[in-house]
Amino acid sequence: MASFDLSQLQHLWWLLISVVGALLVFLTFVQGGQALLYCIARNEVEKSLVINSLGKKWELTFTTLVLFGGAFFAAFPLFYSTSFGGAYWVWMLILFTFVVQAVSYEYRKKENNFLGAKVYEAFLMINGSVSVLLVGVAVGTFFTGSNFSHDAHNFVTWHNPGRGIEAAFSLFNLSFGLFLMFLSRALGALYLNNNIDHEILIERTREAAWRNLLWALPFLLYVLVSLLVMRGYAVDPVTGVVSLVKGKYLANLLAMPINGLGFLLAGLVLVVWGIVATRFRASRKGIWFAGLGTVLVVLAVFSIAGYNNTAFYPSSYDMQSSLTIANASSSHYTLTAMSYIALSIPVILAYVSYVWRTLDAKKLTEADILVEGSEEKY
Repeated sequence: MASFDLSQLQHLWWLLISVVGALLVFLTFVQGGQALLYCIARNEVEKSLVINSLGKKWELTFTTLVLFGGAFFAAFPLFYSTSFGGAYWVWMLILFTFVVQAVSYEYRKKENNFLGAKVYEAFLMINGSVSVLLVGVAVGTFFTGSNFSHDAHNFVTWHNPGRGIEAAFSLFNLSFGLFLMFLSRALGALYLNNNIDHEILIERTREAAWRNLLWALPFLLYVLVSLLVMRGYAVDPVTGVVSLVKGKYLANLLAMPINGLGFLLAGLVLVVWGIVATRFRASRKGIWFAGLGTVLVVLAVFSIAGYNNTAFYPSSYDMQSSLTIANASSSHYTLTAMSYIALSIPVILAYVSYVWRTLDAKKLTEADILVEGSEEKY
């Protein structure tokens, strides 16, 4: 690692953060499943099946979100201080929805809770919809820009009283958020289809996955067409000057045939196949095809946003304040030290895989919910 120059380390850490971000989007199947609660569950037993199935995995999503934010802070601290410090209302709302999610899983079935189970179920649905929508809106600003500027000491000034909320009024950002929201709902349906042994719920999840794919497609098409024709924030590799270039993101896709265009097309095909196989071929393994596809699509999005001399967090107020993986990163020493720590990632992934397989070794049944003293607790 010490032999890597600063530029190589910056590119490496953008890749690692992209992988964590891609896994985070995949894990939002928990949020998507929560948002489907009243769509697919018609009685208390069915609701308990859905919530207990998702309850096995909700901490993974929360932990990955924290890891994503921590890795971004360590590797690209100027982005962290700019976005989390300037657009704090968006991030505060996202974190608030995750807090009420944690409270809901903990207290929904507690005796004598004064709010009642239905209030906590409503909290789960809010987390399932609002959090994913706002994450998508935040990622959309990687392409549309935000209203900030930096002074000579990198002090951030945010030039909109909305403090990040204004991003939701961009049609592109909102479309990106709605696409992710419906995608997470489709992933949630696929996960429940795979994890629950209940014929009625299995049939409803098939329909829900297909329906949410259809709802996601118009927003996906709008985002893709916009990316192909919109002007992008290009960075001169010699001077560091940022300028708007027509077709920049299309050029990025073509310049990266593997991690750009290749990942995007392969990912979209896998997502569609996972849902189609579930709906029309009665497959119960669609979550793995669609999950891998989701990871590839998000990797492609991060690649075209940050690589090929592109500002990954552009400023629509002061173009030269835009952030790139070169000007927003930590020092060579910090990135090198973090890279050694990152060598433990395969071990962590192996452990997560083991825990996942252990938790899902037996599919959840109605008997697991009805048996008194059952370990299912949510």
